Amino acid sequence: MTTTTAKTTSTTTQISRSGILKLAWPIILANASVPLLGLVDTAVIGNFGSLAGLGAIAFGAVIFSFVYWGFGFLRMGTTGFVAQAAGAGDEQEVRAALWRALLLALVLGVLLLVLQSFILAVSLFLLNGSDQVEALTTDYFRIRIWGAPAALGLFALMGTLVGLGRSKSLLLVQLVLNGLNMLLDIWFVAFMDWGVAGIALGTVLAEWISVVLAMGLVLRLLLQTRDAGGLAITLFPRARVLHPGRFRQMLTANADIMIRTLLLVFSFAWFIALSADFGDEVLAATHILLQLISFSAFFLDGFAYVAEALVGRACGSKNLAAFDQAVWRSTELAAVSAAGLAVLIVLGGSWAVAQLTAFAAVRTAAQAMLPLAALYVLLSFAAFQLDGIFIGATRTRQMRNAAVVSSLLFLLLSLPLTAWWASSGLWLAFIAYLCLRAVALAWHYPVLRTSVGAS
Repeated sequence: MTTTTAKTTSTTTQISRSGILKLAWPIILANASVPLLGLVDTAVIGNFGSLAGLGAIAFGAVIFSFVYWGFGFLRMGTTGFVAQAAGAGDEQEVRAALWRALLLALVLGVLLLVLQSFILAVSLFLLNGSDQVEALTTDYFRIRIWGAPAALGLFALMGTLVGLGRSKSLLLVQLVLNGLNMLLDIWFVAFMDWGVAGIALGTVLAEWISVVLAMGLVLRLLLQTRDAGGLAITLFPRARVLHPGRFRQMLTANADIMIRTLLLVFSFAWFIALSADFGDEVLAATHILLQLISFSAFFLDGFAYVAEALVGRACGSKNLAAFDQAVWRSTELAAVSAAGLAVLIVLGGSWAVAQLTAFAAVRTAAQAMLPLAALYVLLSFAAFQLDGIFIGATRTRQMRNAAVVSSLLFLLLSLPLTAWWASSGLWLAFIAYLCLRAVALAWHYPVLRTSVGAS
């Protein structure tokens, strides 16, 4: 079946709520499959491995989560550039944006392989585990690092699928990645008795198989696309891909997103570190409540991803009506979802906490802070949506600056509020940080909107 340019890149001014839901639900399911993998890894090692193995899996997850999260710009930046090119009907630039991202992912993946000894040494120094845990973590890391080029390539390919509005293809890739990973982990550990090394090998194989699948899906989509005259379009427009100005634009945007992401990671780490000052019970309770918040984020991220794609297309086509509909209709759905999730936490949070811990002191501490966790979820949709809007518009400098301002103010607020109201004050500072992120981006929104219809 031949897909015309009009079908893949046109931006309609009739963006319906049902259409947004149709795009969002595969992303929500794809996101929800990620924590399930962590649970399976833990269960497999917990039943067929050792206590040191569990510690090694925890350390390995922290190391790779931090490294890969730092390179999340490969997904977000690619989405914005691809969506805008698609909205402008510039199929050559869609391809060029994809290949530039893949080239950058390859360079960064090889760089991680070259620097693996340094990364491992620094990580083990900071984590400071027992000798046995560190030895098993080393085994895990040395194997899993060979999946880095594939993992980073997947970011670029997934960003392309989001930018083109192919959320079902994204779901397929994510399910294959995590489903295959789970099956291989069970096989290598439960049946082959390879322990931590088996977990790492299963992840590497799943990453390489999934990147091949994602590449096949993207190339199939691009090969089907024709220009206005019905002619095939060059798959690798070399001059466009290697254009210095375009490369510089991509690198600048990605650097902004990376700074923004690292500040976000730092702010969460600061929140957890201050929670530890109130004792193990409060720290454990905070960890449990963050799991509920993460669960809510799966839903809200779905609408933010859709906003990225639709806003990017509207910006590319200079269609202000489509931009307004994409922003407000996706935000309406996100707001309703956030309200529903907040109510769910208030009504069912105590039950969820009871399922996650048997310690009475932890349950008591978590239940006392449940209303604050619900308030966080209720207000979170604004920051999520604005992130998606600015990613789609590739206004990354504003995102970086908003992250700097909100993180700094969070640090300044957290200390006095914690001193006045203990752990409740810390949560209030954390909620204020979330609101400050949204306010800082909302400050730039009118200028962004005005620029959409400009020639």
